[in-house]
Amino acid sequence: MDEALGAGFLRQMPLTEPDALAIFADLRQFLGLGESACMALAARSDAMVASDEKRRFLREAEKRLGPGRILNTPGLFLLAIRRGAMTVDEADEAKAVLERHCFRMTFSSFRELIE
Repeated sequence: MDEALGAGFLRQMPLTEPDALAIFADLRQFLGLGESACMALAARSDAMVASDEKRRFLREAEKRLGPGRILNTPGLFLLAIRRGAMTVDEADEAKAVLERHCFRMTFSSFRELIE
């Protein structure tokens, strides 16, 4: 995370705008703290949200942000590959680590998704 912030791939954003705070308060009634903050910030900017959550979070994100602004884990890796932040081999190595920790992806290599 620190490397991504330092390289400019991610940026920290304060949640201070009144409209964003209102969205945050609404979402906080049924979502977690981090989920609510991320979605509130994304709703008030052109930012994307990265999440593997399903059900309520995904429905709310699609409703509030629209299509194409929600990245799951494979989508985040693909974005990094396409922007030159990592190679396919590096992404496949990270995929293998995640899978050793029970996070399964339905493809064998990121090469399948970019070709």
